[in-house]
Amino acid sequence: MSLLAIAHRAGNSLSGLHAANELGVDVIECDIHRHRNRLEATHLKSAGPFPFLWDRWELVPASAPRLGLRELLEADRHGTTFMLDLKGIGTGVGAAVARLLGTDGHRRAVLVCGRNWRAVEEVAVLEHVRPVLSARNQRELAGLWPKISGGTVHGVSVHNSLLDEPVVTRLRGHVEVVMTWPINDLQLLDRMVDLGVNGVISDEPEVLAEVVRRRG
Repeated sequence: MSLLAIAHRAGNSLSGLHAANELGVDVIECDIHRHRNRLEATHLKSAGPFPFLWDRWELVPASAPRLGLRELLEADRHGTTFMLDLKGIGTGVGAAVARLLGTDGHRRAVLVCGRNWRAVEEVAVLEHVRPVLSARNQRELAGLWPKISGGTVHGVSVHNSLLDEPVVTRLRGHVEVVMTWPINDLQLLDRMVDLGVNGVISDEPEVLAEVVRRRG
């Protein structure tokens, strides 16, 4: 498999979706939350009883329009391969995504990822879903090995700080795609490619364009 360019969070807005498609990326990632029984594509989190949504450097009113997953899928005009990063605890978000993908006629291949592996497994029962298990720390990386040994997991998404050549080699012996994030400069891109990863998750158009150029 050639090196995949994966646009981090580009599916969290329709403008991001358009810009990533213009770049020619392979996969567009979006963060999926379940809010009041609606699936939303956003990285912003609820502040509980307070009337706003937040991320590290962003604060918006809770009443601001939120992009729904159904709306995102319907807006696609490029045959985009989406990667849905499931957020939240429990399996509710996974079950809701499975219902939407199973009933709305969306039959193109979809990657579903997350650190909540049980939620990912809820969606992986669908034939056109390719499960990707994420690991952010050493404990999660250690837990990956028994999960991927059966050959039913399509890929993994592992933070770049956890990877070296032996780890990547071992991972690639079990899964088709070894992704890593965040790859936001060209020097780190070169280092990860040298280790053998074949999926690069980036926020930076410059990095994504370079991956597209290399695989072209």
